[in-house]
Amino acid sequence: MPTLAAEPADAPLLQLLDTLGRPVDRLASIHVPPTPFLAGITNAGPATVDRNGAVYYAPLVRDEIVKYDRSGMRRWVARRGLYPKETDPVYRPAHGRGELEVDEAIVNVALVLGPDGRLYVLGADDSAATKLRLDVIDTAGGAIVETRHLGARETAVALDAHGRLTTFDADSLAARAPAGGREPFLPAFALPDTSGDTVSLARFAGKVTLVDFWASWCDPCRAEFPHMIDLFHRYRRSDFEIVAISDDVDRAQMLAFLRQYRPPFPVLAGGGRMKQVYHYRGLPYSILLDRKGRVVARIFGFGGPSEFQELSSTIAKEIGGS
Repeated sequence: MPTLAAEPADAPLLQLLDTLGRPVDRLASIHVPPTPFLAGITNAGPATVDRNGAVYYAPLVRDEIVKYDRSGMRRWVARRGLYPKETDPVYRPAHGRGELEVDEAIVNVALVLGPDGRLYVLGADDSAATKLRLDVIDTAGGAIVETRHLGARETAVALDAHGRLTTFDADSLAARAPAGGREPFLPAFALPDTSGDTVSLARFAGKVTLVDFWASWCDPCRAEFPHMIDLFHRYRRSDFEIVAISDDVDRAQMLAFLRQYRPPFPVLAGGGRMKQVYHYRGLPYSILLDRKGRVVARIFGFGGPSEFQELSSTIAKEIGGS
């Protein structure tokens, strides 16, 4: 179940990104109304307009894409058939900290009209939007003409010069880009561990470090944890560390998870605020840092044992090349 929390008062209304999706500037400030339900997601979702004034709209939490003509008349509705029954978002009571829990799935993430005149809709096969899919829709009648299910590391989508749909590993693209070296991991964290002591990023300076974001309610996180424990034991503590940051709001659930897996590495409590700070789309989300605290790789979701074999090879190279 996703958790919604209010944006901080100084959050940008518009964030400007470069072609690799990295923030470069911001415009204005967001305004969050005092009544939390006014900031809900009932009508949220991406939209775009074509040259004839037709509007294409995809609700964030419903399996549908709608076309309206310039007069506001609905022309068609396209559905993928993901869920047998859908309702409007159901808001659950907050737990004393301002968060709103929503009993609904994330379905539509983004949409754009391609140069070929078709509509490209980025959506999700799972409720947390960690398994992405791209649907190509005929704008005349709303028929889905092509569907591509993206891999765990495929986070960039484009049309090539011949109009063919192409997917990319965005991190590999970023690594090949002339960005003047590796970017630092920001913002640096300083969070309480399970004993209440504050642990900061500076503690891991001089070591190759895997920063992993997870939550007790995240099934892929449960599948990932044994692999992280195995990875932790492969290398000397003078060379490699793991720090796991929980995004649980409920501390009791977090501690129950830890009693089950007993991780040997530090676990920090993010208190349900980490997605606002680090802007990941779903859990688990991991960032591998070099000895200087710079980003080597970002890992979205859980890709199974083969992903951890590849990650282990990357860690070994970092340690050996230091």
